[in-house]
Amino acid sequence: MQPAKDRLDLGRRWRPALLSYFLRRVRDHAEAEDLTQELIAKLLKHESPDFVAPEAYIFQMASNLLADRARRIKVRAQYRDMVGRTEDAGVDPLDPFRVAAGRAELSSLAKAVAALPERTRAIFILYRLENLGQDKIAETFGISVSAVKKHVARAMAGVMREMRNPQ
Repeated sequence: MQPAKDRLDLGRRWRPALLSYFLRRVRDHAEAEDLTQELIAKLLKHESPDFVAPEAYIFQMASNLLADRARRIKVRAQYRDMVGRTEDAGVDPLDPFRVAAGRAELSSLAKAVAALPERTRAIFILYRLENLGQDKIAETFGISVSAVKKHVARAMAGVMREMRNPQ
């Protein structure tokens, strides 16, 4: 580990040059300060600061930090654009709570439909899920269209009752 005096000298020696280097490239004083501090912290982590060409090494590290910064900015901008497009399209972002709640509700619906009498369940599924017309369902089951309507109404009432009062 470097003595405290050597570490302090490292910061004093390179801070102005690095700050100037970063300021010319990012044109934001706070960002230049952050980059300078980050680079000095990385330099201080090294056991031996005795480099053959310290200027070249330090400024190569500075260049790499700028490249990392540019990549981060690009990725964040792409993410913001993507999020903005989904918000503009009226798409709600999925979160784990909504997924879990949706699965629980779907499970309740499946149980409610399964609890219906067999014939009523079949008519309900054909009408609501398969989008088959009431006249076709009536013909298939050999019953009147009004009987199909009554089965669908009973099924809807039963499903709604089960969904409102799950057991």
